[in-house]
Amino acid sequence: MPADAPLDERAWRYLANHRVAHLATTDVDGRPSLVPICYADDGRAIYSALDQKPKRVAPAALQRVRNLRAHPEVALLVDDYAEDWSQLAYLLVRGHAALLEPSTPDHAAAVALLRAKYAQYRAMAIEAQPIICIRPTRGYLWKGSP
Repeated sequence: MPADAPLDERAWRYLANHRVAHLATTDVDGRPSLVPICYADDGRAIYSALDQKPKRVAPAALQRVRNLRAHPEVALLVDDYAEDWSQLAYLLVRGHAALLEPSTPDHAAAVALLRAKYAQYRAMAIEAQPIICIRPTRGYLWKGSP
């Protein structure tokens, strides 16, 4: 990886070894929102499906979708907690988010990555919905011990 890359190999490895992240977005009035997400990555971008888990609104009307359309700058947090604080760790990723629409090559590749990581997505029609794509611009990996 180039020295000026937003995430180094350790950060991408940490990301790949975890299954849940928290996505932070802001609405049109600057109010923050935080939601847990499942994700997959390809070493360049991070992808999250607008899946078929129960929701009160259609995928395009989800708060995170409305927010990233208004403000594409997002933050993603993946963390580890342990009572032994030397085992604490987190990765904070800042980046730009966009929606990948169905029937595009990037969308199909993201669907394949998500289905490979999460068996639950193999039974869901995630290929019919947009996929959130986060392109990291900065990242910070912290661990309680080396």
